[in-house]
Amino acid sequence: MKTTTKRGLIILGALAALGVASALVLNAFQDNLVFFFSPSQVTTHEAPVNRSFRLGGLVEEGSVKRSSDSLAVHFVVTDGAQTIPVVYNGLLPDMFREGKGVVAQGKLDKDGVFRADQVLAKHDENYTPKEVADTLKTTAYKEPAAPMAGARQ
Repeated sequence: MKTTTKRGLIILGALAALGVASALVLNAFQDNLVFFFSPSQVTTHEAPVNRSFRLGGLVEEGSVKRSSDSLAVHFVVTDGAQTIPVVYNGLLPDMFREGKGVVAQGKLDKDGVFRADQVLAKHDENYTPKEVADTLKTTAYKEPAAPMAGARQ
């Protein structure tokens, strides 16, 4: 075999291996990619169907319902304009409260209920996802005032 033919086959093999490796990396990246959506975006069908995504907003006052015989929790997430019912089966973070920020990761079922696999509570008073903050500014929704220091809850 001529050296130019060998060199061509080696280059062709290297390009094929690079293509396969790139395809595998991109496929793994696509499977782990999770987007964030507000309740308004979910109701306008911007959120993916049958794919995991993050839903962020505020836990609506009076919406938290805990099951007496399991760890199931039902609550509503709002951005002030729209609401999405959420079902989560597990332990909630300590900072999870009505009227406070929350980010839930999971899938939307065919009935419009968000089935969360993970729930993250807002960890800082200044943090609110940009999409939710923008929607809250355009609505009349006001976050409840925090209790005074030293007050019992």
